[in-house]
Amino acid sequence: MLNVPVVRTGRSNNTVNVSGQSAMSKRVLLVEDDPSILATLKYNFGTEGYEVLVASDGAEALTLARSRTPNVIVLDLMLPIMSGTEVCKSLRAEGDTVPILMLTARTDEVDRVVGLEIGADDYMVKPFSVREVVAKVAAMLRRVEMLTAKGQDQPEERLEIGDIVVDLAGREVSRNDEVIHLRPKEYDLLVYLALNPGRAYSRDQLLQHVWGYDYAGDTRTVDVHVRWLRQKIEEDASAPKHVLTVRGLGYRFAPRK
Repeated sequence: MLNVPVVRTGRSNNTVNVSGQSAMSKRVLLVEDDPSILATLKYNFGTEGYEVLVASDGAEALTLARSRTPNVIVLDLMLPIMSGTEVCKSLRAEGDTVPILMLTARTDEVDRVVGLEIGADDYMVKPFSVREVVAKVAAMLRRVEMLTAKGQDQPEERLEIGDIVVDLAGREVSRNDEVIHLRPKEYDLLVYLALNPGRAYSRDQLLQHVWGYDYAGDTRTVDVHVRWLRQKIEEDASAPKHVLTVRGLGYRFAPRK
């Protein structure tokens, strides 16, 4: 049992800002059907200055995500009415790129990969450290801010990588005028590596720069996204020409010719 101060929750009070600070750029939607976990997360995010929206089922979560436009979503996988998987898939199908941290009680790696595959940016397995959840969410928001600032300052409007074109302003990737549909983190990973061709990065460095984590995380997240990215941009994913493996370290992007 998590032992922290608890605030009352309820559908009639979906928003709380315990610190009293203005946090419009830090609006988090917490989706969890366990009242004690939801209350604990709500309290801790509130004390960190977040505006907190809460939902205890998938249908309510989808409604809040559409109407209140949170900056980040912490989403439980197993929910009543509509599962977290269905919520995530619906938002991504609508083109919503809000960062999503998936919570799951399952330890099977397949379940975690499925969460990433449907568009979640990362996952945490229960029982988890509340401080780590807050830290991961903060890292997600920092990364969004960094990418936004970099996009505004970026003199290039497009990258040309052989027959692949990356429209930086429109966040769109295409090959021979045919759009390649990338998940948000696949796109971020491609752009980061492509903007730094020839430079080798460890998995931990990519977690820090692309996912925004200031600590060593689960590097399998990087490997999974690299595999998916290769399947979409490489002619032969088993013999990649763009995203190359650096044995014993991580990955690098092939130098532009």
